[in-house]
Amino acid sequence: MATHLNLEEQEQIDQLKHFWKTYGVWITAVVVLALLTYSGWTGYRYWQATQNAKSAVIADQVQTAAQAKDWAAVQRALDDVRQQFASTDYAQQASLAAAQAYQADGKVAEARAALEWLAASGANAGYQAIAKLRLASLSIEAKDYDAALKQLAGELPAEFAGLAADKRGDALLAQGKRDEARAAYEQAYKAMDPQADYRNLVEVKLNALGVDVAGLAS
Repeated sequence: MATHLNLEEQEQIDQLKHFWKTYGVWITAVVVLALLTYSGWTGYRYWQATQNAKSAVIADQVQTAAQAKDWAAVQRALDDVRQQFASTDYAQQASLAAAQAYQADGKVAEARAALEWLAASGANAGYQAIAKLRLASLSIEAKDYDAALKQLAGELPAEFAGLAADKRGDALLAQGKRDEARAAYEQAYKAMDPQADYRNLVEVKLNALGVDVAGLAS
């Protein structure tokens, strides 16, 4: 009986050796690859968290300096967060905050520069869209309507389509292109959520152009 069991065990061992000899290298490679992938992902997550934490500190410095109207400090912090953490949301939020503070203080050129960096280099399409809309507003205020339309000509995320169309209508109307402006406002009205307060403003603009919004498709 013992001999029979020993023979069975030996046969199993031989089969295992054959299997490992045939597939052992591949199994080892798969295991190593899985470990490397997990290690790389874990390392990336840690690096990403560290980057966000560091960039958040500098973004806070931008806002603090802006509140104090220490514009030299604002620009230094803004440069730091862009150079070191350009891909983080904090860098983009800092640019928007700085632009708003600059504009509120009448520093239009500085506001424009902050927004232009974000529009060109931002890693988040949503923040880029906000920057482009604000740049278009600045151009309209400066009566540079072609520049405003150029900012709005590119592709924007769908959720910004209504706002972009409305801003395009403003630029066209300022150029005296009433029919094109009306078409842009109609596009904006249709794209916006019926519950959005901003839609009421677009309705006012359409009414001023003789358009009854009740006739527009929802």
